[in-house]
Amino acid sequence: MMEILGGPIFAVAGAGESHGPGYTTIVFGCPPGLSLSREQIQAYLDRRRPGSSRHGTSRQEADQVILLSGLYDTDLASLTSGPRVAVSFRGKSSATQTYAGGVTTGEPISAVVLSASKRSGDYAQFTGPRGEARPGHADLVKYHQSKGATDPRGGGRSSYRATISDVIGGSIARIFLRAHFQTMILSSVVEVGPLTSSRRLSDEVDALIQRTSLARPVDLSELAALEQTLSEAEIPTLDPVFARDTAALIDETRDVGDSLGSMVEVVAVNVPPLVGSPLYESRKLRLMGSLGGLNAARSCEVGDGIDVVRRRGSENNDPIRARGFESNHHGGMLGGITTGMPLVCRVGFKPTSSIRLPQLSVRKDLEEVDFALCKGQHDPCVGVRAGITLESRLAIELLNAVLVHQTRSLDLDNFRLFRK
Repeated sequence: MMEILGGPIFAVAGAGESHGPGYTTIVFGCPPGLSLSREQIQAYLDRRRPGSSRHGTSRQEADQVILLSGLYDTDLASLTSGPRVAVSFRGKSSATQTYAGGVTTGEPISAVVLSASKRSGDYAQFTGPRGEARPGHADLVKYHQSKGATDPRGGGRSSYRATISDVIGGSIARIFLRAHFQTMILSSVVEVGPLTSSRRLSDEVDALIQRTSLARPVDLSELAALEQTLSEAEIPTLDPVFARDTAALIDETRDVGDSLGSMVEVVAVNVPPLVGSPLYESRKLRLMGSLGGLNAARSCEVGDGIDVVRRRGSENNDPIRARGFESNHHGGMLGGITTGMPLVCRVGFKPTSSIRLPQLSVRKDLEEVDFALCKGQHDPCVGVRAGITLESRLAIELLNAVLVHQTRSLDLDNFRLFRK
């Protein structure tokens, strides 16, 4: 069974397990001519990696990306100045330089991230038919689905570590979107357990739009300032009081061996309008499926989400003038088609399943046990690190939709080889 993100034009495929040798990513359909460097992709991977926040898992992983195809530069020394990789086995060895950067060729872009930080012994209690199943995890269903052949270490393929491929593909998509449309994608934690932020990213973006012009792109410098504020915060949010209280609550919850649920808002600004379809290729359908399908996600709202249930149409409809929409309750999509207003989604995450508190469970052979987690390093609140992956999935879906939309327009210059 083929498993991809995006598609049918721009798509991302990934392979790898949490404690395997590494993750392989192939990005299909990136148009030729985009300037792309390894450092650009690495910057987004650095946001995703464990250990990047003291409020996530204490596990440290380097996650250095290696680019192997899909780029070219006439300066071959510059092109192949990426990290050197080598293989040695039974007295024979080979080594090569990987790509540092160049322009995309339109061919598949392949990337590898090696897994160097692994403590596979921490998962011995989950191995084999007598292995225990963690409540809330996929351990039991994966074991029986695979007839016992699944890799239990770190969750195997079900691990959040698999989102390395999401971020690699998403980084390429967002670099393209920013180069052509000035699109930027941001995210912010807005709820953790009982705590709620007093400032929403979508409200800040709406204020920027109202101060400029509905028909013009939001200035990138203002969006970069918001991005900087989020990156410097202890918790990625715009409300410093919420960030302080959330940090304290996460530490307190970790100390007692429990975990917290959370909600993350993701917003794309300067979105190209008229992208999408009303039904089966609806941007709403694709985004809700992609964002809501992320590990541990349990809900996905678009625009004002569940709040619209309590409104009348006269309150919820967005006024339209010749210069554009005057509000954005619709979250940037109507009839599954983008309107040019910011795409706004909020994703709710369940409390992390791996906790130290005793729970009722079974072994893989269904013998009942009193479950207690023996070892492992886990995020007490997955939403703290989820923003970059939500941004990446949104970017993948948006770029694919842009390229699909472009197929509606026929340019004869694309079908000429010789010029008179």
